[in-house]
Amino acid sequence: MTQCELMTRIGEVQFVCVELNLYIDTHPDDSAAVGDLNSYSALLRELIAEYESEYGPLMGFGHSPMEAGSWVCSAWPWERA
Repeated sequence: MTQCELMTRIGEVQFVCVELNLYIDTHPDDSAAVGDLNSYSALLRELIAEYESEYGPLMGFGHSPMEAGSWVCSAWPWERA
């Protein structure tokens, strides 16, 4: 996947995770939804790991592992094609 495609996919899976989490708040006994959330959460972690290994950290402040100073050396959002 290209960087843009990977970011789009991460956004899509994040959206699904948020929506499933909200649904489970009102339907805590729905085991299928809980299973779906667990599956999508695992997929999200994999996609983020793939992105960060290829393009650098997605988040700063200790949320993503990185080399010191690498955050400021990566492309800014408006510099990405």
